[in-house]
Amino acid sequence: MVNLLGRVADAFWRAIVYCLHPRVILLSLLPLLISAGLAFGLGYFFWEAAVDGVRETMSSWQVINTMLGWLDYVGAGGFRSVLSPLIVLALALPVIIVFSLLLVALLMTPSLVQLVARRRFPALEKKRGAPFWMGALWSVWNALIAIVALVISVPFWLIPPLVLIVPPLIWGWLGYRVFSFDSLADHASKEERRRLIREHRIPLLAMGIVTGYLSALPAAIWAIGVMAVALAPFLIVASIWLHMLVFAFSTLWFTHYTLGALHELRLREAAVPKATELVVELPPRDEHEPLPPSPSNYLPPAAHP
Repeated sequence: MVNLLGRVADAFWRAIVYCLHPRVILLSLLPLLISAGLAFGLGYFFWEAAVDGVRETMSSWQVINTMLGWLDYVGAGGFRSVLSPLIVLALALPVIIVFSLLLVALLMTPSLVQLVARRRFPALEKKRGAPFWMGALWSVWNALIAIVALVISVPFWLIPPLVLIVPPLIWGWLGYRVFSFDSLADHASKEERRRLIREHRIPLLAMGIVTGYLSALPAAIWAIGVMAVALAPFLIVASIWLHMLVFAFSTLWFTHYTLGALHELRLREAAVPKATELVVELPPRDEHEPLPPSPSNYLPPAAHP
């Protein structure tokens, strides 16, 4: 266990150093432009309709009307006008984050894996256990599962302790599934990938949970309250870029760990001598030669009464 913790810590610090590499920073700009462009495009065409839909839905709920009436009573009626936009943002941001993770997996991960492999493991053989399309399908499938889990868990977000636990756990599970697969897809064979993920499941899952909490940190910029609605265009860009950096760090962290584990696995397998078959040639036996005595002939004679 201590050895595993040392590997996790070593990969952690290496990932931090690699995040300062100019190539990593440049690679984060393309997914940022795509995600930000898509977010602004959807906001331009569907923002008003989404806010009106949420407002009409809330007006039909007696519980929401009671809460808004209480806000008017205590002098916080101004919150009524920003509640619907805040709900739209709260529902849209997880989708944008998942989409950003997919862009990182498709556009950044191959380059980041090659960067780590070239600098740390230049002699590591590529067995290409999973083609590009398989990695893409794997990422999309797990992202859909995460989105469904997020939607189902929304009612639990109203409970203060759970809102700090449930979403990061879902992000952590998604990161563990995606980053573990993508970091080994090019260099490990199918059998090696499955073996490593099975043997290192606990540290990889722990790393995923940590990255899940790290991915929740950019959401802190939305804690400015009502001003978040007015500054939404700038906060969306800042939030997406911070998530890109977190995902890049996560990719580098998993890559350093998994490629190091793959390198050690191959060294261990190469050090084990292969069993050789020993062939002993016996001389031909004469047909008239008596057979050797059977073990029963060596039994002691029965005792006479």
